Amino acid sequence: MTIRPITITGEPVLHRRAESVEVIDDGIRELVADMFETMDAARGVGLAAPQVGVGLRIFTWQMDNHDGIPPRGVVINPFVTASKPVAGDPVPADESEGCLSVPGESFPLRRGETATLTGLDLDGNDVSYAATGWFARMFQHEYDHLNGFLYVDRLQGKWARKAKKAVKANEWGTPGLTWMPGQDRDPFGHDDVDEDEFEAEGGHSEDHSRSEDELAR
Repeated sequence: MTIRPITITGEPVLHRRAESVEVIDDGIRELVADMFETMDAARGVGLAAPQVGVGLRIFTWQMDNHDGIPPRGVVINPFVTASKPVAGDPVPADESEGCLSVPGESFPLRRGETATLTGLDLDGNDVSYAATGWFARMFQHEYDHLNGFLYVDRLQGKWARKAKKAVKANEWGTPGLTWMPGQDRDPFGHDDVDEDEFEAEGGHSEDHSRSEDELAR
């Protein structure tokens, strides 16, 4: 398994529709293993293949839930349907997302409260999951990646303007930019957490790293 660089907004593979997987072979299995390794190193809860530079319809996840869905999984050639978002502006304290491909930034976005995922597992078996809350948000976020969208593309009003300013300030938006989990400083500040102190208080570093303001990546 290999940790791969994570592409940053502006890389063309992030902004076009990913291709379907035709055959689940050893190459796909190696890619999925690398995606899990990369996702873990980045402390993410989800990772789509375009985020490691591969334009295929695959995403992985690692997230506890109350929906009876395996907390760790992969889906190939997924299809996601979601409920219509409730009308109104998103609440920053409760509905902010982050993305490994927009590293270090977080903006509020309203999404559907429920989502259904269908697709294939790594053995080619059909899977079907119904998710709620943050797990549903993660499914929608990762599915967007496979269709050439980042969550910042869905922002509206002042949040869209703030995101554009952040992209410009960070000098993103051009091809060739990546960051390397495990080598580069964690853009979401997890390197600043005193893990020993946190675990001494009964916490778990992996859970702590997945705070609600960064859940769907």
